[in-house]
Amino acid sequence: MLSDVHAFIQPFAILLELVGAGIIVGGVGLATILFCLKGARDRSWRDAYTNYRANLGRGILLGLEFLVGADIISTITAPLTLETVGMLGLVILIRTFLSFALETEIEGCWPWRRAELLDTRKTDQR
Repeated sequence: MLSDVHAFIQPFAILLELVGAGIIVGGVGLATILFCLKGARDRSWRDAYTNYRANLGRGILLGLEFLVGADIISTITAPLTLETVGMLGLVILIRTFLSFALETEIEGCWPWRRAELLDTRKTDQR
């Protein structure tokens, strides 16, 4: 019974993995194109580079979310052993750390300081 469920669900997990990898590759390509266009148009390569890093991070972050989902789906339908649960936990821990680091890099501040940064930006706009 459980092996039937795993056999049915596994293609969806593989599809999610492919979508996640495609998003990462597509994000790199799109970010690179936008970097070249903005840098050439504005002649401000420093600003273009800052945007490039943020766009790369966003693409990787979105792709990682799909990859984590695929890992969870494939693991919960597989026979649960201490090894598979430990491996899932380790993979999710690593990917969560990467997501946290990328989010911090994109935002330019720690997550718990975001509200403070938004208040500063609103004050600067006035």
